[in-house]
Amino acid sequence: MEVMLESQPRDGDSASFWNNPVAWFREKNLGRQYWTFFAVAFFFDAGFSIYVFLFNLYLLDVHFNERAIGLIGGAMMLGSLAGLLPAGALARKFGIKPLLFFCLTAAPLLSATRAVWIWEPAQIGLGFITGVAMCGWGVCFLPAVARLTTEKNRTSAFTLIFSASLATAAIGGVICGYLQQWVGRAGLTMQPAEVKRVILLASCATAALGLIPALRLRLPAILEDEIAPEFQELRRRWFDDWKMSPFLLRFLPLMAAWSAVLASFTPFANIYLSRDLNIPITQIGLIFSTVQIVQFSLGLFAPFIFRAVGLVNGIVAMQIFAAATLALLAGTRNSKLAIALYLVFAAVQWMCAPGLYNLLMNETPDKDRSTASAMTMFSSSLAGSGATAGAGILFTRFGYPPVLVAIATLAVSVAVLFRLLMRHSISPDLNVQS
Repeated sequence: MEVMLESQPRDGDSASFWNNPVAWFREKNLGRQYWTFFAVAFFFDAGFSIYVFLFNLYLLDVHFNERAIGLIGGAMMLGSLAGLLPAGALARKFGIKPLLFFCLTAAPLLSATRAVWIWEPAQIGLGFITGVAMCGWGVCFLPAVARLTTEKNRTSAFTLIFSASLATAAIGGVICGYLQQWVGRAGLTMQPAEVKRVILLASCATAALGLIPALRLRLPAILEDEIAPEFQELRRRWFDDWKMSPFLLRFLPLMAAWSAVLASFTPFANIYLSRDLNIPITQIGLIFSTVQIVQFSLGLFAPFIFRAVGLVNGIVAMQIFAAATLALLAGTRNSKLAIALYLVFAAVQWMCAPGLYNLLMNETPDKDRSTASAMTMFSSSLAGSGATAGAGILFTRFGYPPVLVAIATLAVSVAVLFRLLMRHSISPDLNVQS
């Protein structure tokens, strides 16, 4: 997906959301079918944002270690990759709606099974199959919104869904953190793992509620080129004579390495806070909610930073900043300082993403952008899958401090190589077809 640093168009609206929200929504002229799909996305995102936050902590409670958790997470990422092209083919053959129904049915059922079948080989296999089922959402989401909106209101349509997703994730973090206390006050006696299992099953049920509005969804016919176009282009180009540009030869390995940095720590952050620093689940829930708010708020400042120091310099600075926070995390046992450092890391790596994707789009001719985007996604996801599995093994064997130092060292190396290899980038004339 192309990420632009410039200010997004205001869709030609004259009313400000904050001054007159009713008039703002009226001007957007978002139809009934859009709001039907908004309800589908709301339930799906609300359910799985809670599930993703809590699942690794649940595995920790039922005596899985980081090695197993890394293998399970890596298998799910690998499943998502394996399912993308088949999902695109099914969407072309049968349409978006059947694939959407499959995703809304299979993903919650498989995720619920993962919450009750506590056996490592089953968890790894189910993780892979769940990844295959979940990838259908990515194939359906963008073209569905595109077909239910117009060029004038599409930016606002996406913004509303993404904002609702962040809000539900923030609320879900609070609920996850305090539910055990609420259960205790109600006089019920449940072990922490049992409470988490109930929340996970409830989150699966919440995601499945998206089936109800999906029954009323009427999607216009979708052209083949609108269904996961980046993966269609990848399918064509990988089997045709397509020469990779010098820029991509430099960018793809760096992007894969940076994805490995993020995938080596992010899936284990809650476990690190819980087990290594003994932070209670109530605080971890609040931290998760705060991360959503911080990422959203500071993400708005990323364009100004890139304009002030330049795109490559801004990316390198954020990568080094992220590396510094990881190194400092490795050396602290103070929980309050660790929380602050984690929030900084989460915000900085989030702010770095639009710069990386904007650089990719700037340096790639228009006719090759879909292919470049797909190759970046595939290589990054593949590297991330291996990094998650490998980091889990290393955390189990050596503990968090030395592995965090190693990840920080890798992050600094990526930043240095990025500066050396990308210093001559930013070619303003590459936005036209050659």
